[in-house]
Amino acid sequence: MKQYRIDGAEVHGISDLYEQFNRELMAEEDWRLGSSLDGFNDILYRVDGEIREGDPATFVWIDHAHSRDALGFDETQRWLHNKLSQPNSFNQQRIHSDLDDLQNGRGKTYFELILEIFADHPLIELQLR
Repeated sequence: MKQYRIDGAEVHGISDLYEQFNRELMAEEDWRLGSSLDGFNDILYRVDGEIREGDPATFVWIDHAHSRDALGFDETQRWLHNKLSQPNSFNQQRIHSDLDDLQNGRGKTYFELILEIFADHPLIELQLR
């Protein structure tokens, strides 16, 4: 069984999280995963395929509470504001709506978005420690 390890104590922002993902998931690739939820989701589909071929996988996220804090409201707000600064790349109306939801306590943090992506891959076991 493959075991991927995310060291939550090393996650101080979104880019740190993707450094962890790249270390664990992209070691045999000649390219790196950028800070993209869609890209991360695509990589988990690859892991799903490996599981279906008989190679189970578990993600162990140690010190996830630190990551939850680091990828919380402030970092999510920065991420959304960064998207607003790129009007030709992102749906500005959607980003404004996401930002309003976040600021009004209805939106999801980046950490919660990552957990949702894991939840969309039920073959992959995620252990939060």
